[in-house]
Amino acid sequence: MKPLEVRIPHSLPPTEVRRRLDEAVERARTQYADMVGPIDATWETDERMRVRLQAMGMDFDGSIQVLADALLVALVLPGMAGLFAGRIQSGIEERLGGLLGSQQV
Repeated sequence: MKPLEVRIPHSLPPTEVRRRLDEAVERARTQYADMVGPIDATWETDERMRVRLQAMGMDFDGSIQVLADALLVALVLPGMAGLFAGRIQSGIEERLGGLLGSQQV
């Protein structure tokens, strides 16, 4: 198991960040249904979403914390997924950065 943390800057109000995350989760459930198992994403608090899913036979467990100026994504990469940590991090930065209008280059 390999921990991965990704910080995505934003300048949006927390309610807007939550709304966009909720919409993105719903799209992902539909768009990636054939590639991953059910996506379990629940708000544990107003600032923290817990995310669990299965992809390629591996269980992924993580959280997304809404901070005043950033999202903090914490994910535990199982087994062989740790070998792809760089690609996974880049994908998170691209997707969430684009979602929040802060895509990093």
